[in-house]
Amino acid sequence: MAETNRPLANRILIGLVIGVIAGVITLALGQVFPTLLAQARRISTSFLDPLGQVFLRLLFFVVIPLVFASLAAGVVQLGRLDRLGPLAGRTFVLFFLNMAIGVALGLIMMNVVNPGSHLDPAAKTRLLAEFGGAAQKHVANSAASPALNFGTLVEMFMPKNLLGAVTGHSNAVIGDVLPLILFAILVGAAGTQLTDAKRQRLQDTLELVTELMTRIVNFALQLAPYAVPAMIYSVIVKIGIDILIALGVFVLGCVAVLLLHLFGTMSLWIKFWARRSPARVFKDMRTVLVTAFSTSSSNATLPAALTCARDTLKLQPSVAGFVLPLGTTMNMSGTALYEGCVVLFVAQVFGVDLSVGQQITLLLLAVLSAVAVAGIPGGSLPLIAGLLATFGIPPEGIGIVLGADRILDMTRTMTNVGSDLVTTIVVDAQVRKAEGLPPVATT
Repeated sequence: MAETNRPLANRILIGLVIGVIAGVITLALGQVFPTLLAQARRISTSFLDPLGQVFLRLLFFVVIPLVFASLAAGVVQLGRLDRLGPLAGRTFVLFFLNMAIGVALGLIMMNVVNPGSHLDPAAKTRLLAEFGGAAQKHVANSAASPALNFGTLVEMFMPKNLLGAVTGHSNAVIGDVLPLILFAILVGAAGTQLTDAKRQRLQDTLELVTELMTRIVNFALQLAPYAVPAMIYSVIVKIGIDILIALGVFVLGCVAVLLLHLFGTMSLWIKFWARRSPARVFKDMRTVLVTAFSTSSSNATLPAALTCARDTLKLQPSVAGFVLPLGTTMNMSGTALYEGCVVLFVAQVFGVDLSVGQQITLLLLAVLSAVAVAGIPGGSLPLIAGLLATFGIPPEGIGIVLGADRILDMTRTMTNVGSDLVTTIVVDAQVRKAEGLPPVATT
C-alpha cells in the first residue's frame, strides 16, 4: 500500500488545511474585492501551479519503470509457477477474490453516490480548461472509439510496437500502461523458468530498480507538504467551493465502503467459509486493527498480526507464516479499492464517462496495481497516474485527492491488514478440512 511516515503525512494534512482555509478566505474576499481574486488566480497560474507540477512530474517520471519492475519482481518471487502447491493456490485465489470484491464495491459506490456530480457545469468547464482539455478530447473521441471486443482487447494489451505504445507519442502524455503490465507479467513468468541462480539475479535487479524508483518517490513526497496546499489553493480559487464539497463526499464514500468491505464482506467469509463467529474474530483482532489504523503501515503491523494469528486465533503456524507475510505485500484490497475509486472520481470530475467494459478493465488493473505497489511508500501515486492516463483522464487530477490521502490511508491500511488475517483464517480452515484435522475450537 502507499505508506508514508506519520510526521510527513501529518505535514501534508496540515498543508491541505492551510491551503483550503487560504482558498476559502480568498474566495470570500474576492466577493468584495474582485481584483484581489483575479490577482490570486494569476499568482496561482504563474507560481503555484508550476510548484505543483514539479511534484507531479517527479511521480510521473517513475510510472513506467516502477510498474514494470515491481510487478515483474512480484511474479518472479513466486518461484516455479508449475510447483505452486495447494496452499499457494488457495491463497492466491482468495487474494484475487478479496481485492476484486473490494474494487467492485468501490466502483458501485462511486456510480451510486457520484461525488463528481457535485461540481456544476461551469466549474467543470473551468477545470477542463485548466488542465488543457485532455478529458474533453477524450469525451469527444469516445463516440468514435471501437466497441470493446476481443479484437480491441488484443490491440489494447498487445500493440505491434510495445516501446512506442509505452513511451507515448509526445512528452505531454504518459504512455499506455496496459501493454506494459502484460509485458511485466510475461517477463516475471519467464523469469520463474530460469535456473535458481539466474532467477535470483533477475529478482535482485528488478528489486534494485524498484528501490531506486521508490527513492525518487520519496524525493517527491518531501515536496508534498508545500505542493499540496499550493495545488488545492489554486484549484479552489479557480474552480470555487464546489470542489471541496465533491472531495468531502468522495472521502466519506471511500471510508464507508472500506469499512463495509472489512466488516461486511470479511464477516461473510468468516461465517460461511471458516465457520467461526465474525464478532468473536474481530474482537480477537481488534488490537491488530487499531495498530494498523494508527501506524498506517501494513509492514509495521505484521509482527502483531502473526502473534494474533498464532496465539489468539489459534491458526497453524505454517499457514500463518506463509499467508500473512505474502498478504502484506500482495493482498491489498483496501489499496485496490481506493485506486479504483480515485480513478472513477477524477473521471467524474473531468466529465469522462467510463463504460461498464472500461470499469471492468479498471477493476482488473486496480488489482494488479495494488499487488505491484505493495510495501512501497507512496508507490500508489504514480500508478494511479498511470491508470488515469490509460483511460484518457488528466493524470494531474490526483492532486485533487492527494491532501485527503492521510485519512483514507489509515482506513485502507486497516482494511488491508484485517483482510489478510481473515484470508489466513479461511485458508487455515480449508487446509484443516483437506488434511482431516479438527477445526479450531472457539469459545
